This record gives sequence, C-alpha cells and structure tokens, in this order.
Amino acid sequence: MSDLAQGETAMADAGAQVDVALPDIPPSVRRRAAVAKRTNPPFIYWRERCARLPALCTAAIALEARHGHLFHFVPVCLGAGAAVWFALSAPPPATVIACILTALLADICFQTAPATARHAMLCAATLTCAGMLLAEWETRRAATTMLDQPVVTIVTGVVERREAGASGEWRYVMRLTGTLEPTLRRPPQRISVLARSRHEPLAIGTLASGRARLSPPSGPALPGMNDFAFASYFSGIGAVGFFLGPPVAFTLPPVAPSGMGQLWLEFLPKSWGEFWLTADQSLFALRDQISIRIRTVVSGDPGAFAASIITGERRSMSEGATEALRLSGLAHITAISGLNMALAAGIFFVGLRAGLSLFPVLAQTYPVKKIAAAGALLAVTGYVMISGYQVSAVRAYLMTSIMLVAVLVDRPAISLRNLALAATLILIVQPSAVMGPSFQMSFAATAALIAGYAGWRSRPRNVLPRFRARKYVVLATFGRFFGGTLATSLIGGLATAIFAISHFHRLSSHSLEANLIAMPLISLVVMPAGFIAMILMPLGLDAPFLIVMGYGLEWVLIVAQEIAGWGDGYAFTRQPTWLLPMTVTGFLLLTLLRTRLRHAGTVVIVVTLLAAALSNQAPKADLAVSEDGRLVGFWPGTATMHTVDDQIATNRIRPPAFIFDQWQPALGIVAAITPQAMSGPAAELVSQDRPRRTPLSDAEISVARQRLRDLLASANDQHFTCIKGACAAMLRDWRIITLDRHEATGIACDLADLVIVAQRPGFVDCRSGAQLISAESLRSTGSLEIFLRDRSRRTLTVIPSFAGSSRPWTRHRLYDWRTGSQADSHSAERHSEW
Repeated sequence: MSDLAQGETAMADAGAQVDVALPDIPPSVRRRAAVAKRTNPPFIYWRERCARLPALCTAAIALEARHGHLFHFVPVCLGAGAAVWFALSAPPPATVIACILTALLADICFQTAPATARHAMLCAATLTCAGMLLAEWETRRAATTMLDQPVVTIVTGVVERREAGASGEWRYVMRLTGTLEPTLRRPPQRISVLARSRHEPLAIGTLASGRARLSPPSGPALPGMNDFAFASYFSGIGAVGFFLGPPVAFTLPPVAPSGMGQLWLEFLPKSWGEFWLTADQSLFALRDQISIRIRTVVSGDPGAFAASIITGERRSMSEGATEALRLSGLAHITAISGLNMALAAGIFFVGLRAGLSLFPVLAQTYPVKKIAAAGALLAVTGYVMISGYQVSAVRAYLMTSIMLVAVLVDRPAISLRNLALAATLILIVQPSAVMGPSFQMSFAATAALIAGYAGWRSRPRNVLPRFRARKYVVLATFGRFFGGTLATSLIGGLATAIFAISHFHRLSSHSLEANLIAMPLISLVVMPAGFIAMILMPLGLDAPFLIVMGYGLEWVLIVAQEIAGWGDGYAFTRQPTWLLPMTVTGFLLLTLLRTRLRHAGTVVIVVTLLAAALSNQAPKADLAVSEDGRLVGFWPGTATMHTVDDQIATNRIRPPAFIFDQWQPALGIVAAITPQAMSGPAAELVSQDRPRRTPLSDAEISVARQRLRDLLASANDQHFTCIKGACAAMLRDWRIITLDRHEATGIACDLADLVIVAQRPGFVDCRSGAQLISAESLRSTGSLEIFLRDRSRRTLTVIPSFAGSSRPWTRHRLYDWRTGSQADSHSAERHSEW
C-alpha cells in the first residue's frame, strides 16, 4: 500500500468539489427511455439501447471535454508512449516518430471541429508519440556506462552520497576518477559500493580509494521480472559492489566530472556546471547531517524510522523492523509522500496565518493568507530538497506547490488537474519513472483517494444522521476521523493492490487494521513533532520534539510487529502479462472520468479479473537458471505430475538470498529441496587448488570422468545429487549436470544431455551434441526458463530474459573486453528452440 495519506486527502477534499456527477443524459431522453422500457419487450429495448450506445459515448466524451476532464489523460498518454518505447526490443527510430508526430500535429491544427472523438484520438496519438520521443531523449541524456564484467580493482573517486546501515556498514555512491590493477577500459562514471570494514565514515565530497569487487547491476531473476540494471542506468550507477577492506580518504581536492552520464553539464558554462555540482553535494551533505542528528537523539529503529520519514534514508533500519512494516502494510509510511507534504504545508500555513492574524493592523493591511501560502511553499520546497528527490516526494511536492500557488493567484485548486499536471511534469523530465512501482503506486493511490472523496462529497446529505447535542458531536467527530482513516486505507489499498501483485507478488492481509491504528499516531504525533523539530534544529532546540517523534514511531513499530505476527499475507505467482495494463486501463477510466462513461472502467476491471481467475495458469518451466549459472532449480517429479508443487530442488544448500527471495513468490515456492551428497567417500570433481586456465592432465581427466559417471548413476528426479564442484539430476530422462568450474566441461558434454557451467569454457557448443549453457551465453541471455522437449533430439524451449536487439541498459552484456568489440543483439530469441 502506498500514499495512504490523510493529510493529502484533506487537500483533495478542497479541490474535489468541482468533480461532481455530470448530467450526461438530458431529462427528455430519460423519460423516453423509461417509457420504452415499460412498453417494449426486453429484446427490443436492449437492442435499441445498444444502437444508441455510440451516440451516447460520443456525447459523454464531448461533455467530459467541455468540463476539462480530458486533460487528466495527458500524462496517461505520455506515460503509455514512454512505456511502449521502453518495452519494445527494437523501437522505431526517433526520426520516424518525429515525422509521425509532425503529421499528427498538422492534422490537429487543421481540424475544423475540435470537440469530436476523432480529435480526442488524434491528441492521444500525438501525446503517445511525444512520450516515446521523451523516453528516447532521456535515454540519450543518461548515457550511463555500465560495467560489463565482474572485476576486482582499486577504485578512486569522490564520495557524492552516503547512507549508514543497520549494522554499522556504509553505502557510498562515488564518482570514479580512476581505476588501477587492472585499469578498466570502460570505467563506469558512478558506482555504489558497500564498506563493511570498521573505518572512519567518508564525508561527502571526500576523495577516497580502496580495493573493491565491482559487478554490473543485476538483471531479472527470472524472465519478465524486474531488471535492476534499468533503474541503475537511469540513476547513473554503472556498477555495484563492496570494498575488500577499509577505504582510504585523501585530502586532495575533488576532480570535476568528465561529463559521462551528465550530458546536460556539457551545455552549461564550466562555472555553472561546477556550481550545480557543488550545490548538489551541499544538499546531500546537509541531508546527511540531519540524518545523523536524528539518529543521535533518537537511537535504534525509531531513530532510523524518523530519518527515513524526514530525509528518505532507509538503510539504517534493522531487517526485522523493515520486514514488520512490510508484512503489516505500513511500509508506505517510510516513503516521503503526500502525508508528509500535506502535514508540513498545513502546519506551516495554519501556524503562520494564525500568528499573523494576532496582529489586527497587519491582518487588515496585508493578505496574510497569501503570505502564509508563500511561507508554506518555501517550507515544502526545503523539505523536498533534503528528501533525496524520491518520486513520491517530488509528486507530492508538485501537487502541494500547485495548490499553494493557486492560493497566491486567487484561483481554485482542482485536485485531479493538479495530479495530472504533477504527473506530466515528472514524465517530461523523467519518463523512465513510469516503469517503476513507486510512480505507479503513488499516482494510483492519490487518484483513487481524490476520486473516492469526490464521490463521497457528492453523496446525498441525508445518508448519515446529524447530531446536535454536544456529547454526540464529539463522538461524531471521532467517528469521522477514524472513518476517514478507514476509508483512506481501504481506497489506497484497493488502488495499489494490482501493482503490489504484479511487482512484488504479495499482498498484506491485515494492512487495514494496521493503518487504522498507526495513522492517527503518524498524523497527530509523529509528523507535527518532526516538522517542529526541523524548524528548531538550526537553533539546537529540536531534541525534545525528536524524542516525542521517536516515542510515536516506537509505538508504530510495536503495532507493526504485532500485526506482522498475524500472518505473512497473500502470495501471488506471476500473472498474465495482459493483467496489469488491462486493469490499469479500467482503473484510469473509473477514476479520471465523471460521466457514466466511467463505468466502462468497472466493466474492464471486472472482466479482466474474471479472465485472469478463469484462465489456465501458464505451465511451469522444467528448469530455472540464474543469470550467473550458479543457481539451478527444477520441480521434482515427472512431466505430467509434480510430486510437490510448492518446493523446488536446487543445486545449492543455501541458495543466494537475493535471487531465491525473488523466485519464491513469483514461482509459488515455499521451501527449497537441498541437494544430497553422493553416497560414498567425499570427493571433489577437480581440485580447487590447481591453477586456473590450465588443461587437465590425463589422470585428472580419468578421475573426473569416473566421478561424473558415478554422479549420474545416483541422480534422480527428486533432488540434485552433488559432489564438490558438480551436481546432477535425471529429469524426464534428461541427464543434467551443473558445474562450478569450467575445466571438466568437455567431459560433462560427453556424458550428459544438458550441461550448465558457471564459468566461461573455451568453446560455445558441445561436440557430442549435448546442450551447453555457460556463463558466457547467460551473460547475453540473462536468466533462463527451460522446457525439456525431445530427449532423443536434445531439443529445448528456452525463454531468455533478453532477446533481440540490445537496449542501452543491456548493451554492456554484449561487450567483449578482450577484443573491444560490441555486438548489436542478444544471441537467443524468445521461446527459441535450442
């Protein structure tokens, strides 16, 4: 659940007054329809209704246009165009898109009847093309150099950002100025490295150096899942890793950036580029100092929680607290969103206006309301500047600032229009945000809250009883408060459920109860105390208010831990690819329209959910292979019946948590079946102490061959059977061998039908006809799902993570550092036969 913000919905109430039900059908038409319904047989009546449906839809669209509601779809079309461009394996060239856009604009300019459905479709197509061009422009603007291979090297760079971890470790974002031993041919501009060794924390702006192990950002854990390299590319991070020892700081002045990944600096004078770089570092240094101050006054998880709410730094929270917030459905509180912005603006606006009103001469001479709005605008601007520019924070800031500017110019605030304007601005600057769950869940929750409260305001006034006695008025006030909290949690949870299912494959089962208890603490204690503490922090008077904030957050954590113990929520396996776009289409129609045409969204949502529930689940692949080839899993049993559907056999006693934690919800895995050691004395395939890249001797070949034969003889279809360095399984008569090292790859090819090796052998195919999957091929294809077909012909159906032409965030996978060559397309085709 995201953005369940009572403060934000309070602002939504003010602007939702204009979103009333529109009279889309004239009274005369209603009377004729009523008469026809009484006199005509049902078949004739519904046939006539269906015949009038196109005309009614056209009239409804024209009515929506007259009331300005089609503006709400401007960011929808921009985002759709950007999403299509990012999703295509080979998008059309920018020149082609620009030509289509020019033709569409010309057609719109020569339109004689603008208020028509054709005009609306032309505008939608134009905005979609514009979204595609914006996506390409952002991709070229980023131009992030991604590391192509894991490497251990000495890195030297300037610390730009840092975050403390829960166990004393520090995560640094560094701008590289050089590498050594070896010197990288294609060094990334920025890296994110973790320092676990005890050391003096590096200050922002410090030049530091140390030996580190760097890797490219991870790809999808399974085909179709989240590609972490995509987000890293657009955030300018070209490599991730960790220091092998404590980093060393230098007193040398930081080196100005080379311009890689920040092409916009090249278009500014050098002094301007240095100014913005210095300003950015100063802001993050201030953010770091505020976080340290908060964690110093409020220790433990409450202090880390407070820092995440104010500055957006979340790494310092313990794993237990983070998991409790996630399971209880309270993790949205840690995101700087509409709740934080609304309360910050509201406290400052009300407080400043009340203070100025104490002076009658001042209040009668100057517009104190506008002065208070200007002060609140400055306050939220400062807030977003120290927040780390999170998507939810920027969206909330834009909405809040638009409403405050409306107060300054004596204009009414229209909430859905503000939301559309905020989304449009974000998509113009950063179209890649549309692909992330943060953007999607943030705007979906806000749109649903605004639409929901607009519908509530347009209800008949006699729905709820009115109490005039004082004791009942107090009870009614508390009832409205908790009822609003309940409605906010319910609406926000329903709006973000489809995104949680699609991206995270989980739903919290008790988030409603958790939010009902925790949100009053956040609204009445935590945020007011935190905002007052921020105002008083320059004076050194912030400690009492931070302590109050800490006590409030401690109670929130107690609530989260208690409710997290009630259950882990609901897990969902991977859903059909059409489920998310179809549900989102219905959701947008339902929330952004105001005529009866909005009920088409309800129909789309219901039909989509029914189709997903009744459709046959896609068959599970026989094998899943991680992108580095080190983790391989299969479902125990035969092709027609799995003996256990919620357990997967793996070739690792402890599967890598980062990969396996993503496999579990996506594949519906409850536990892993650990490999079993081959009976007999312990043995290893190849000595781990022998020199690498040297051929095996005849004696070593003979020993390795016999051990692999014995391993295959003891293999079965219930689990992997392993010796040190190799595992085997017998699945649907396929003999499968996985190897940790490359030396025995040729021997495995002679004995098995499918060989998976986690290193790069000296060849790409087995001469015996066996199928070979190596670290080299996986580097191009990413993680795989494999369906075993005809064993006699050794054919497979392979679903790769990457296929077809390369994209800028996958191009590093096709770079060969030995020759300096760059391939243009990934080697595998989706659903290809091997």
